Amino acid sequence: MKWILDLLGRLIAAYLQQPSSSYEPFTPADPKALQACIRPGDILLIEGNNRISGIIKYLTQSTWSHAALYVGSTVPGECELVESNLDYGITCVSLSKYSKFHTRICRPVGLAPEDCEAVCKFAVARIGLKYDLKNLIDLGRYLVPLPVPKRWRRRMIALGSGDPTRLICSALIAQAFMDVGYPILPVITPLESDHARKEIFHIRDSSLYTPRDFDISPFFAVVKPTIEIGFDYKKIVWCSDPPHSIGENL
Repeated sequence: MKWILDLLGRLIAAYLQQPSSSYEPFTPADPKALQACIRPGDILLIEGNNRISGIIKYLTQSTWSHAALYVGSTVPGECELVESNLDYGITCVSLSKYSKFHTRICRPVGLAPEDCEAVCKFAVARIGLKYDLKNLIDLGRYLVPLPVPKRWRRRMIALGSGDPTRLICSALIAQAFMDVGYPILPVITPLESDHARKEIFHIRDSSLYTPRDFDISPFFAVVKPTIEIGFDYKKIVWCSDPPHSIGENL
């Protein structure tokens, strides 16, 4: 029975990971600029082009469907990004994998060097962990093309129940930052007193984090490589075609 569930899980995962033929990045990254700007500890958000990406973007009402942690030279070889996906689990890939995708860099502000190193090592230590693909309920939720009420969408994203072998991409990164006490989107309780306003931070379950959360977090800066390397609008080469001719056949 276990092998049957595992086989079905792999078939569903393979289906969800198939690329969408209609995907075209609106603003693909400049590979050289991206490589020049990204630093260890940065989070790379990716738009994604497969079936599960479209579902995640719908559930989170966001452009971003995937997140990876840039670890730089922490691991020898071609390893630059640590990510988690359905087919390979937690793995390490080259930054060039996403050179043709629409991406965004989110940088933790003021993260101490020793904590940055700890975050990277936390993720690297989990390379090789796999999804439990026998949990068909977790996988099957992504096959139901039904409208989902807003209050349920974050729960729909959570794959697994805290088992470290079933970490989705954003949960892996959230745990790495939580391990050093760096906030992403904590639940905050404001307390008013006669002297000052105090905020109490509460830890949010890491399985409920989504790629979008790093983008909207007040503790992460958005880094745009095109601007960072020196943008001069005077150097833009504009098309000479009249405006009305663009998109006539769309």
